[in-house]
Amino acid sequence: MTDIDPDDVKAMRKQGDFKAFMRQQIAAGQARNAPAKPPPAAPRPGHTPGAWPTGSQPPARIPAAPPGAWEAALERDRDGTQQGATCECGGCTTPNQEDR
Repeated sequence: MTDIDPDDVKAMRKQGDFKAFMRQQIAAGQARNAPAKPPPAAPRPGHTPGAWPTGSQPPARIPAAPPGAWEAALERDRDGTQQGATCECGGCTTPNQEDR
């Protein structure tokens, strides 16, 4: 903290700078008492930031649906024939298939 005398305080109050000066002094004191940040951890050997891990690759794009697939699925749903049926992907299960 800098050495100030009563005349300096009177001058700061007259100018309206005293509150700002005290806030600055409090902030400086808190910064001195704050614990130091730990150093960043060392990167793993062979790690490239922002890159895919070694041996992996981005996921493949989902293939586009054949023409008319959405319309056909919508018609099956409207007809009620979609109930209990499996889709073309082969990965979907319905309650009837889980019992088998």
